[in-house]
Amino acid sequence: MKFRKNALAGIALAATAALGLAACGSNAGTAPAASESAASGDGITVYNAQHESLTKEWIDAFTKETGIKVTLRQGSDTEMSNQIVQEGAASPADVFLTENSPAMAQVENAGLFADVDKATTDQVPAEFRPSTGKWTGIAARSTVLVYDKNKISEDKLPKSMLDLANPEWKGKWAASPTGADYQAIVAALLELKGEAATEAWLKGMKENFKAYKGNGTAMKAVNAGEVDAALIYHYYYYGDQAKTGENSKNVTPYYFKNQDPGAFLSISGGGVLKSSKKAADAQAFLKFITGKQGQEILKNGTSFEYAIASQVDANQKLVPIKDLQAPAVDPAKLNSTKVTDLMTKAGLL
Repeated sequence: MKFRKNALAGIALAATAALGLAACGSNAGTAPAASESAASGDGITVYNAQHESLTKEWIDAFTKETGIKVTLRQGSDTEMSNQIVQEGAASPADVFLTENSPAMAQVENAGLFADVDKATTDQVPAEFRPSTGKWTGIAARSTVLVYDKNKISEDKLPKSMLDLANPEWKGKWAASPTGADYQAIVAALLELKGEAATEAWLKGMKENFKAYKGNGTAMKAVNAGEVDAALIYHYYYYGDQAKTGENSKNVTPYYFKNQDPGAFLSISGGGVLKSSKKAADAQAFLKFITGKQGQEILKNGTSFEYAIASQVDANQKLVPIKDLQAPAVDPAKLNSTKVTDLMTKAGLL
């Protein structure tokens, strides 16, 4: 697999905000607020669209080791990237972390990222970072179809994500199309299969699927018997199973594999702002979270995302990345603007 930078230029801030693209682990629709206070003028500020609990664990360990204080501002991928672009060189952000890579590309295309230190990029395999060196992968999540094991036998599952647009799946599956997570999946489909095939698939999706707000809600609908399946990211299932399992007791994850568009592996990103007044500390934080200690925190935490750096294996409960058989997608060609246009045209946004 090759994962390079996205070139998702020209995202209109007002139009994007109007679409309300909410990343799965954030509080979309609310103004980003400081979750931790640094001493006046002290430390670094992280604009965070990653899971807040995970980033707080990273921050606590980083501060304990380095003494560098961190102010955390939480929001969605799009909310945070829009704010950084709007603030430009005056942004108080030193570091930006996301759940999906399109928001990273938006900031990069605005010319607002500094180069990532080589010591950091050396910790991250090339397939999990862009070739430009303007940001790096920090974690990953796999596309998965969760299905009701009481309703569907494995031999009746779709061979490809594309099959979900076929008539036999009408009214049987769910998704959260307004989320940045889902739109990253559609962006991968666009790159792999082209505009005509993507437009046709989205038309079939509109006919067949049921919309839910949030991937966790879509999985709960499967568990409750409202729909037979839902197209989401893997960690919702594993996170619920690690708790009570009440929202996933009737659910089984299905991996398309075979380089199918439905096997897309999405990269979470991290970058240092060019305007940072504390660049050395910001670079140190990025190096820490992609280093062995940071990736071990990810591996052993409750987010159940994939560790990808410093030769740290994924959580034992997850399917190994090599077994996902994810398609080779060049993130530089993922086009979120085109995706939102196509999804709007199909009546999904």
